Amino acid sequence: GSALAVQADVSSESDVERLFETADRELGPLAALVNNAGIVVPKARVDAMDAERLRRVFSTNVVGAFLCAREAVRRLSTARGGKGGAIVNVSSAAARLGSAGEYVDYAASKGALDTLTLGLSREVAGEGIRVNAVRPGLIHTSIHRANGDPDRVSRLARTLPIRRGGEPEEVARAIVWLLGEEASYVTGALLDVSGGR
Repeated sequence: GSALAVQADVSSESDVERLFETADRELGPLAALVNNAGIVVPKARVDAMDAERLRRVFSTNVVGAFLCAREAVRRLSTARGGKGGAIVNVSSAAARLGSAGEYVDYAASKGALDTLTLGLSREVAGEGIRVNAVRPGLIHTSIHRANGDPDRVSRLARTLPIRRGGEPEEVARAIVWLLGEEASYVTGALLDVSGGR
């Protein structure tokens, strides 16, 4: 296969438009979108959060996902001349757990992504587009290190029914399945990849 790296801030409408236009030009027609851009900021209780923190989290995690989904629908929809396709939003188990005392803002942003998944899936199902979400749990990624808590997954793994943290490849396999023909009758699903948590 071929790959193309395009620097873009998904919270910027003009960056998202440029990203998709570049992909169109360099890679050809869009077949699928994985909305995976997301941030988490240092732990805080809600009573310590300011508006700038909230804007930052929601701009990337929610506004960015909406903008990317919009551009994907414009290209994929059979009502607009597209061939159909699939969208997978990367949510989080935090959306149903709440992340009290740590990341309620992040959890709320992922709850919004779940709602986007449900609503958009129904909006575009008749236009050949399937929309689903995966909700990873404690996964060994750099997001924890970047947030100042590099041992979070290892520390909490013993609290999981499966007794270990997940690997990025395990989440990726779920995404690939949702994008593929094997999941051709699946839309509006929220698939937990969270070790039973």
